[in-house]
Amino acid sequence: MQKVLICDDSAAELANLRSILTDAGWHSVTATNGTDALTKAKSEKPNLILLDIVMPDMDGYEACRLLQADAETKSIPVVFVSSKSQKADHIWSKMQGAKALIAKPYTPEQILDTLKAFG
Repeated sequence: MQKVLICDDSAAELANLRSILTDAGWHSVTATNGTDALTKAKSEKPNLILLDIVMPDMDGYEACRLLQADAETKSIPVVFVSSKSQKADHIWSKMQGAKALIAKPYTPEQILDTLKAFG
């Protein structure tokens, strides 16, 4: 079974994404901040990470940079799921090492298409 790490500081977003993944047959692990995401990425070894950008403690950009710099986690594709969706945000996301950025609000199809492309 494929595993996805979902990181978002919003309980509602975590529940929504987890529901989409579960319905599609994916296993999900959740984190509520960047630090927690780094720890769980190493321990859980997910196939893909869905990462929010705007979070307290450590934002998604910093978490992505640290994931990409770590030999244990650099091969895990990171996809941002964020309300930050301007053209500059998409460019900056790629520069941090992310494979894509999905804008909130999103559709289940957008999430599942991304899983098929990168998971």
